[in-house]
Amino acid sequence: MSDHAETPERIIAPVPRITLQAFCETAETAALIESVGGDRRMQKAHVKVQMGGGPAAVEAYRQAPTPNVILIETQGAKSKPLECLDALAEVCDPGTKVLVIGHVNDVLLYRQFIQRGVSDYLMAPVDPLSLIAAVSDLFSAPGVKPVGRTIAVFGAKGGIGASTVAHNLAWSIARGQGTQTVIADLDIAYGTASLNFNQDPPQGIAEAVFAPERLDAALVERLLSKCSDNLSLLSAPASLDRTIDLAETAFDGLIDHLRAAVPCIVLDVPHLWSAWSRRMLVAADEILIVAGPDLASLRNAKNLVASLRNGRPNDRGPRVVLNGVGMPKRPEIGAAEFAKALETPLFASIPFEPALFGAAANNGQMVAEVQPGSKAAEIFADLAAAILGRPEVRRGRAGLLEPLLEPIRAKLARRKAS
Repeated sequence: MSDHAETPERIIAPVPRITLQAFCETAETAALIESVGGDRRMQKAHVKVQMGGGPAAVEAYRQAPTPNVILIETQGAKSKPLECLDALAEVCDPGTKVLVIGHVNDVLLYRQFIQRGVSDYLMAPVDPLSLIAAVSDLFSAPGVKPVGRTIAVFGAKGGIGASTVAHNLAWSIARGQGTQTVIADLDIAYGTASLNFNQDPPQGIAEAVFAPERLDAALVERLLSKCSDNLSLLSAPASLDRTIDLAETAFDGLIDHLRAAVPCIVLDVPHLWSAWSRRMLVAADEILIVAGPDLASLRNAKNLVASLRNGRPNDRGPRVVLNGVGMPKRPEIGAAEFAKALETPLFASIPFEPALFGAAANNGQMVAEVQPGSKAAEIFADLAAAILGRPEVRRGRAGLLEPLLEPIRAKLARRKAS
């Protein structure tokens, strides 16, 4: 576990289905916008880049409708930016938004841009996330609460305990960090979240996925099963009545609704490599890869980290957690050796504690409910704090009655929720 929590990256709302056309004056800015068009937050947007700056934009729209967003690069007075904007205003359709990337740090010029209706002025060179945020902010209504953070948890191989990690992490975020959280079980055929949280909801995630035309905020609210004050469950039916052949965008609408409703969504992504599961990982704000201290996990985790880094060039790399460390008589790859081969530090190592995890699974509880002071419970609490960018929990010596009181508190919370 790291010694301190990292500052969380800004959560930028995904850009809606828009068209953006950029008119650049430098090859560097053109290359930047091309790369930004491939970012996970821009996957719904259609981005077109051409050269020529403001004059090219004016000429392009004399006989053609304007897109949702026009982005113009200007290199200063020689580009005649104000004259270009005045000419562009004559051919611009109502509702089109204009962004300007400039090379001159001039407050007076900035004010003149704003007076002419420019939405934002960005100083070159622009970093990718600042540009994406500027486009995203164009479509965020004033006063709307921030978009929720998505955390995708994925196993480097089957049976490694990724679902258990996802469920305990969600519980720790909701309980220990006081953050409203949804745990979404995406394994429609074999999901275990309802068992692990001792819930039997009549509806679940399948209702949203197989009937997307019915999806709205009210339906999503009905599908959520309340586990505690801050934790809700979107369960999987765990039914084999039908085969599960999902389109790449099958979960997009559901995730959009969840992000608008709650601050934190933990996605329990099943161990399969399909178009939709890869999309869930690439689009997540945080990725947690759960691996075991063995060769297959190391190989798969290395492949996953490399693939996801390529698909997320503007994001922090996936975090890797070793699970089930220290099984007696089992040869294992040590944490330091695992991290060295992976070429990335491990985020945490969860010890092999079969009695504790087995009791939690059989009782429909989390490990912190069964044994609050256990090493595993502390690790999940620290994971939750670190992912949210908050200080790790300071722990004093527990009272003698604390292990007895915690299960009672948990039972009362479940009664209240039901």
